Amino acid sequence: MDPNAGKRNLVNKLSREELQAKLEGETFDRITLSFYKYVIIENPQELRDELFQQWFSWNCLGRIYVSNEGINAQMNIPQEHWTDFEKSIRSNRYFNDVPFKIAVTDKTEGKSFLKLKVKVREQIVADGLQPGDYDVTDVGKHLDAKSWNKAIENDDPLVVDMRNHYESEIGHFEGAVLPEAETFRDELPMVLEKLKGQESRKVLLYCTGGIRCEKTSAYLKHHGFEDVNQLHGGIIDYARQIDQENLPNKFHGVNFVFDERLGEEISQEVISECHQCGQPSARHANCLNKACNLLFIQCEECEAKHEGCCTPQCIDVTQAPEEEQIEIRRKAKETKRYHRHSKVNLRDAFSKEVN
Repeated sequence: MDPNAGKRNLVNKLSREELQAKLEGETFDRITLSFYKYVIIENPQELRDELFQQWFSWNCLGRIYVSNEGINAQMNIPQEHWTDFEKSIRSNRYFNDVPFKIAVTDKTEGKSFLKLKVKVREQIVADGLQPGDYDVTDVGKHLDAKSWNKAIENDDPLVVDMRNHYESEIGHFEGAVLPEAETFRDELPMVLEKLKGQESRKVLLYCTGGIRCEKTSAYLKHHGFEDVNQLHGGIIDYARQIDQENLPNKFHGVNFVFDERLGEEISQEVISECHQCGQPSARHANCLNKACNLLFIQCEECEAKHEGCCTPQCIDVTQAPEEEQIEIRRKAKETKRYHRHSKVNLRDAFSKEVN
């Protein structure tokens, strides 16, 4: 008997189109949330299979990473199974005290993910660090929203955005350092260099849900920073707290989220602009050319005008026969010719049509 036969059932087999149709036909609500925890897990694969089977049976959707160092989860749960889900987490020896960050707004009515993915990874957040570069048990002080606002107002802190540049472009805290980083791995040494010589100043770190700040705070403390603080629960929980406690909102714009929504409105300000026409917009989209798939800001007018693509070349690809598109995707994967458009390039891409 094949020992892996049972494990083949622990994956989703439906196409994106089938999953989308299934989701659109749902008549119930879903609760979108995220959570993480650094904890030593002896057998990540065994836990992964256990979680997948349980959550799949409840029709949960999301993207979850499990490793020897812990769990990082972004997912949604059918409201009818919320009690079962919460009870299972609270009875799990690894995650019984993990705090949930529940989405404040959900424009897709809980339809933030198409399928359930639970993967075993070497790290729950790829950071490129070696074990000697930080001590994850020696992290910064966690600040709630009220304390965070007070520190910004009174302590002349270094406020640092620990997200990628495309996240901070559409929304960030006032006065924050915004590294032009493509990945968290790139951002860590970049932030260390930017803050060099200011080790005695108060540092305020923030990210989407808190997980990236956990390692960053340990990393900075390892390098001699004395007063390192992090926003407890990240931007997601900050939004919940300021709403419930009627606190001033220090965050401007939209919080980028890694699911089908791509953004969660925290304030009504639009601080970014469409990469193609320059009009105010915080609407992220992926180029419809699958060989490109570039994530960029595209307003609704440009989406219609440019057929959901980022350049004329990508429009041409989407209009080509499917066999030709498959070959283009194959070559793009080998040569990595896509994913390198700048904002200037996107704005100039259609200039010949205008002239």
